[in-house]
Parts: sequence; C-alpha cells; structure tokens
Amino acid sequence: MVIFVVASVILIAGGSTLQGDLATALAWITKQMGWAYMMVYIINFVFFLWLIFSKYGSIKLGDANSVPQYSSLQWGSMVFATAIDASILMLSMVDPIRYVSHPAFGIKPFSEDAYNYAHMLGQFDWGPMAWMMFAPAAISIGYILFVKKNKVQRLSKSINFLQGDAKWQYVGRQLVDFLVVFGIMGGVGSSVGMEIPIISNVLSGLTGWPDNMALKMGLFAILFVIFAWTVWHGLNGGIDRLSDMHIWTAILFLAFVLLVGPTIYILSSETNSLGLLTSNFVKLSTNTVPNGTPDIANSETIFYWGWWLSYMPVMGLFIARISKGRTIRQVLLGMLMYGSAGCLSFYAILGGYSLWLQKNGVVNLVHILNTHGQAAVITAVLGTLPMKGIVFAVYCISCFIFLATTISSSAYIVSSFTSLELKGNQDPSQLNRMTWVIVFVLFAFGIVVVGGFDTIQTFCAIAGFPLMFVCIMILISIYHMVKNDEGIVLKAKGMEDMRVEKKKEKMRRIRARHMIAKLNAKDDDDD
Repeated sequence: MVIFVVASVILIAGGSTLQGDLATALAWITKQMGWAYMMVYIINFVFFLWLIFSKYGSIKLGDANSVPQYSSLQWGSMVFATAIDASILMLSMVDPIRYVSHPAFGIKPFSEDAYNYAHMLGQFDWGPMAWMMFAPAAISIGYILFVKKNKVQRLSKSINFLQGDAKWQYVGRQLVDFLVVFGIMGGVGSSVGMEIPIISNVLSGLTGWPDNMALKMGLFAILFVIFAWTVWHGLNGGIDRLSDMHIWTAILFLAFVLLVGPTIYILSSETNSLGLLTSNFVKLSTNTVPNGTPDIANSETIFYWGWWLSYMPVMGLFIARISKGRTIRQVLLGMLMYGSAGCLSFYAILGGYSLWLQKNGVVNLVHILNTHGQAAVITAVLGTLPMKGIVFAVYCISCFIFLATTISSSAYIVSSFTSLELKGNQDPSQLNRMTWVIVFVLFAFGIVVVGGFDTIQTFCAIAGFPLMFVCIMILISIYHMVKNDEGIVLKAKGMEDMRVEKKKEKMRRIRARHMIAKLNAKDDDDD
C-alpha cells in the first residue's frame, strides 16, 4: 500500500511533465515486449480451448449432484456486469475513429477497407482472446473451492506447485500476492484515470460548467462517496445492488442508439465485421510487427492485453464464487458467449454509429480527436442524438454505475487479498476496505493530473506485465490438478451417463404407456 501512495505523490507532483516519459515507456513496451503479451494470450487461449473439448471439461465445480445457483442468463449478466466498467461506453465510440485514420496492415486511411477494419478491430480487443484471460483465475479458484473443497482467499493459494520449504513457500506466495495487487491497482487506477476526464467533459457539455480540475475533483468526491458506501456494505446490500442496475442501463442505452441511429448501416457493418474477425483472427493474434514501426492497432492490443491481465484476479475470484454446480466447459463457454457477445454489441452499435457520422460528414470526429482528445469525441457523438440533454444525463449516470460496480468490487477483492486469514464467508474488515478505497482514488487522481491517453495505456501495459508470469503458473497448476484428479472426471462422466440413461429409460416408459393407451382406445372403438 505504501508503494502506491508514494507512486501517487510522484504522479501528482510530476504532473503533465511525465507524459513524454510515459509515452516513451509505452513505445518501448510495445516494440520490445509485445511478443510476450501476444504469446501469453495465445498460450492461454489454446490451453482453454483444449480444456473445453477435452474430457476434463466435464468436471463439475461441486458435487456430482450440485446444481447451478443461478440460471444461465442470470450468471451471464453478473459476469458481464462485473467485468465491464465505463471504459467500454467510451472507447467503443473512440477506437473506431482512431483506427480509420491510422488503419492496420498498411491499409489506406479513410478507404472502404479502413472503415471495415476500424469497425472490427475493437471487437478483437474485447472479444474471445480477452475474455479467456479471466479463465485461469476463475477455473483454478473454482476447482479448489468446489472440487477440492478448500478455502481460497488469495490467488497465490491456487498455484499448487508453490510447495517445498515453508520459508520459500511463504516468500513465493507473498510475491504472487504483491504482483496481483500491483496489477489490480494499475488496472483500476487507469480505469478511473481515463473515465473521470471524459465524464467531466460530457457533464460540462450538459451543464455549461467549465471543464477544469475543480469539476474533476468534484467528480472524484462523488465517486469516493459511492465507492465508500458500496464497499462499506460489502457484497450484500452494496455491490449487488449496483450490479443489478448495471446491465439494464447498458441494454437501454444501446437499444436507443440502435433505433434512432442508422440501424441498417450498423447491422450490416456488424455482419461484415464478424466475417473479418473470423478470417483475420490468427493474423491479429500474432501481430507483433518485427519489421517496421508498430501501428495503432498493435499498440492498442498491447494496451488492452495488459489491462485485461490486470483484472484477471478480481474477475477470477468473482466468477468462481458464482459458478458452483457448473462444469468447467459451461463456465468457459459461458464467458465466451455472454462476455464476448456483450462487448461486441457495444462496438457494433456505438462504434458503428461513430463511423457513420465520420463517413457521412455529419461530424469530423477525426479532427476533434486529434485536436481536443477522446473526451471531446464522445461529447460530439452524444450531441448528434435526439433529446440531447436526456442522453447526456443518462450517459453520465450510466458511466458512474458502470465504474462504481467494477471499482467497488475490485476494492473489496484487494482488501481480501491483503487481509489475514478470513473464516468462512467473513468479509475483510471495514477499515481495510475503506483504506483501499482511499488508495484507489488517490492513485487515480495522480493519473488524471498527469493526463493523456498514453499515460493510461502505459500504466495498463506495465500493470499487466508481471501478471503474465502469474498466468503461466496458474495454467500449469490447472493442468496438474485435472491430470492428478482424473478419477473425478471418470466419476463425473459416470454420473452424467447414468443421468442420461435414466432420462432415456423414463422416455421409453412414457412412450410405452402412450402406445398401450392408443391400443386400448382402438379396442374400445372396435367394440
């Protein structure tokens, strides 16, 4: 915690003068370490594809007779609502504009191909590869909780080969826990640091208030109150209420834009993007640019890969806790289906609308992005929608709900990681939870003071870097667990086969009764 307080002070004291240094750091990470981010995501994705289609996918997270606590729709909604903060409401409008003026793969800017790829690229960065990065923590923690029936409070406890001498085992687990907290802090701080300036800009457009540091500090104060209230109340009565509001605000906002916007253009663009995403999936997954300068698409992917990595511990623990009674295969396919489809819908609708505005000359969003930044782009896009005042108000409220849901959950989880051993379902102490809320807000404020999107991207890439090694360790642990517990697989498969056979036998009896009833009825008619 002391490290993050010191880092916050340095950011606040350094201010905008640190932008150049951070931009240089991001360029170095993208060029020199981009291959490492790409390889970890490829290894992770391939590993879980193998797990889905292998016999181990049938392992149930729980007893053989356990049933899921939530329906598939409820489960998927909770997973999506907790994972996605307000950034998708913002970046899904801006990323396509960035890509159309700086296309990937040497495509001519503003060409037809540029528009096609601009609509698709964000969907890759928020698609299946990204969502599978939550799987290592989710599956390992869920397996230990519900199959091995051991309590897991920290991600380090799910790495089963941190064994040996007690002293070195302790050091190893403490190191992993520190890297986890470091990653979460970087991801959370970057989220708030990016979203506060954008909310401030939109609110300024709605009210006419000057978009200055005073307004941003006021927004920080409001967020602090929301964070403090939800984290103080814990999972029940705080975070859960925000989650319920989260998904409905997203659905209503997207439906509104789709209906009042160029509906046919948006739907046609998404159909085309799904084809491009499928045919270019491998190419995008391995786009390391060894010769030449990395393009915008490559830099953005590295930024997103670091960001998703930083949220892996938080989402892993959450998904594991709500997945009892589901098989490993169901959890992984559910994440791919609900998570990816949810994110693709934002880029399909909001990204498609932004590109339509640019392509048809309604607003020159590229010029606005280059001269005034992404916050001004979002304000300009929202300003083209009917009922402008209501749209601005709903958008700001939605951003607060999205941001508060994810960040409050993150503070709760970090306080769990940094607590002494908790008993049963015991919550971390309220003092611990509130302390992390203060640290989160202070760190995010430091990022806002420095400013610039390059600052956000650099922190995300740096935050995710150490978690690459944690991810690999977890994958090895999962492999060892399912291989060593192969009897569990056979037992689960036997129970499933027995259940299917009983169902077939029941259907045979029903058909037999129907046949007898028909024969009796025929005999009565003959008489």
